[in-house]
Amino acid sequence: MTARARAGALALLTLCCGNNPQRQAGGPRAQVRALAEAGRLADAERLARGDPALAVPLGEVLLLRGRLAPAESAFAAAVRSNLPDRRTAEAALAELAARQGDRATAQRRALALTAAYERDGVRWSVDDKTAAGRAYAVLGDRDAEAVKEALRTFDAAVAADSAALEPRLRTGDLFLDKYNAPDARASYEEVLRLARENPRALLGLARVLEFEGNAAALAAARRSLAANPVLVPAEVLLGGLYLDAEEYDSAARAAARALATDSSDVTAWALLGATRWLAGDSAGFAGARAAAGRVHPRPAEFFAAAAEAAARHRHYAEAVRFGREGIVLDSSASHALGVLGINELRIGAMDSGRAHLERAFARDPFHIWYKNTLDLLDELRGFRTVSTRRFQIVAPAPESELLALYLGPLLEEAYDSLVARYEYRPPTPVRIELFKRPADFSVRTAGLTGLGALGVSFGTVLAMDAPSAREIGSFNWGSTAWHELTHTFTLGLSEFRVPRWFSEGLSVLEERRARPGWGAGPSLLFLAALKADKLLAVSKLNEGFVRPSHPLELQFSYYQASLVCEMIERQFGRAALVGMLRAYRDGLATPAVFQRVLGLDEAAMVTRFSAWIRERFAAPLRVLAPWDGKGPARGELVSALREAKALLDAGRADEARAAFERAGAMFPEYTGADAPPLALARLARERGDKRAEAAALGRYTVLDESAWDANGAEAAVKEELGDWRGAAAALERMLWISPYDPGLHYRLAGLAERLQELPRAVRERRGALAAGPTDALEARYQLARTLSLAGDSATARREILRVLESAPGFEKAQELLLALSGRRP
Repeated sequence: MTARARAGALALLTLCCGNNPQRQAGGPRAQVRALAEAGRLADAERLARGDPALAVPLGEVLLLRGRLAPAESAFAAAVRSNLPDRRTAEAALAELAARQGDRATAQRRALALTAAYERDGVRWSVDDKTAAGRAYAVLGDRDAEAVKEALRTFDAAVAADSAALEPRLRTGDLFLDKYNAPDARASYEEVLRLARENPRALLGLARVLEFEGNAAALAAARRSLAANPVLVPAEVLLGGLYLDAEEYDSAARAAARALATDSSDVTAWALLGATRWLAGDSAGFAGARAAAGRVHPRPAEFFAAAAEAAARHRHYAEAVRFGREGIVLDSSASHALGVLGINELRIGAMDSGRAHLERAFARDPFHIWYKNTLDLLDELRGFRTVSTRRFQIVAPAPESELLALYLGPLLEEAYDSLVARYEYRPPTPVRIELFKRPADFSVRTAGLTGLGALGVSFGTVLAMDAPSAREIGSFNWGSTAWHELTHTFTLGLSEFRVPRWFSEGLSVLEERRARPGWGAGPSLLFLAALKADKLLAVSKLNEGFVRPSHPLELQFSYYQASLVCEMIERQFGRAALVGMLRAYRDGLATPAVFQRVLGLDEAAMVTRFSAWIRERFAAPLRVLAPWDGKGPARGELVSALREAKALLDAGRADEARAAFERAGAMFPEYTGADAPPLALARLARERGDKRAEAAALGRYTVLDESAWDANGAEAAVKEELGDWRGAAAALERMLWISPYDPGLHYRLAGLAERLQELPRAVRERRGALAAGPTDALEARYQLARTLSLAGDSATARREILRVLESAPGFEKAQELLLALSGRRP
């Protein structure tokens, strides 16, 4: 994970001991460390030189400046001279050996220090106990129990001096290194309570925020750099955040600043290498790789970090390649093994992915992503795979037949539609996994529970929530599947170089093209934010996906991105969308893509879209107030809705109806719970006007893809009116919200038979049976009967024989069998 990839550097590049501000107030050692903590490394080095007693602080400063050999000499001199802080030097030497790939020396030094601590550590000073904790942490690379000992030893140091900062910082680093963000946060916050602007604690909180996916990580990283402008791990974190947003120039500058301070930092070289590779600079990547090799003889971490960066930019196959290069260098490197395994699973290499993950977890049993994913793979063994011509549908066994009955044809239809749209044919089979628990889907996607998304595309491997995973009416599983498959096309055509905003925008646009009502639509808050100029500029849309500035910005960005794509298609044609994907494939950045395909520079594109979207929503914008960024939407439309509802609640039906009609005319696309068509349908039902009720419901259900109740009401009233086709359409929409009610399938089968749509009737009889009806024999009999009507006598006969095997006296089945045999009873 990103936080773990950057944790190792932080553990080494720190001021190591003796940081009790009360104890240090005026001594040279304290002065050296204070200068270093403020980023004045040259001044700190000058002060430390010339005094043998300051060998350890000197070594620490040299480490921070990337001068590893002189730092090692300074620490060794402290040990030889038996200085009071020699144990701190011993811990630093163990860490330095590990940093340079000398695992044997690192282990030997750390074991010697921990053995001494276990003999008489009770009498050791706070600094010495902290040194012992650091030694245990070095051993923790091979021994999970040593990690626990490190935490206990740091706790002992804090117990000996409640004002000591170093053991608290080390505790926070170790917690975060082992994916325990809450306890890491508590440790860093305690440091900041004692030392308000401690740069390492500020950095620690920034790393916690990044671990949690919080957009505030960027500002927090900058705050730590304000406290110490040459804090290398902070620059690496900042650069990684820029890289996630595809701001390659900013990421490269952050890496360069880090390396200007410490050219021996492998994580900084990895950041620079990943940035160069993603920007298409293979020579720059090779240079960074060579530099990392000069620091570490087997820089597996360089390739693990490059693999993570590639995966975050959706280059999953390349992430696999980088991971393999990492384990060639060091077959026991848990990070490289883990990132390799995770990304093999993403490209569908399930067996090798599991094998590498098991090896990674054996080396790093604290890694929650590895554990969660291995647990999920155990659960996947109970799933069933249903294959169609071009798809493998993997779902929980009890649901697989039902889901595949609908999803298979939909995906085949989507594939053909998207091939025509994008002039590209992805390799098949495409694997799609459906999970009945959101936590399982979340683990498949990000290794942790709590992900809010509904689906994800890794290219030709898709994963999503099954309709059983969410409350009925919370999402549409058909549009979600269409959305994710669109990513397969846009990622593949662009060779995985399409930026997040454009790929997401095209997926939402294709949802809207697939079926009426599918895909995101405009909300009141979106339009109010548009009126307030609170939407991101087109040139900044990626930020809305990777670091949204407020909770609604991600939602806004999905819809806004789809509108950008819609505008491009309307004004420049479908070919322009394909041309942009090909331009990204060729390595162009977004401004150059706009210029090549659309003939617009970035500023002109921003201006054009702003004008188009305001014209597109001119009517509702006139009746909405600008959004203040906090509360609900306001304005004439909102007031009209409130007034209409008040009239309805007061029982003034005629006035309410007129008020809702006025409000509906202001914003016909509105789909909130208080949408005028829903209220108008209720009023029509109360006065017995079924046609008006059906019309009002129909206006709403073609806008809201998850309108379960409204579709159900529409189906009922249209069936009463004899509008069988309209009723069937409403029931069909309900299937894409939740397909689990056998009664829904019975109703739709009956309507399909009335309409002489016998293939659909057969499908629905199969759906009723797969949904687990109370009377399975009756459901199978009805399937056989409908198959017979459709002219498939052979299959009908097989089904009826299955009924009679279980119930030989089933008279209707006997009669149907005789009829199929050409005889009458």
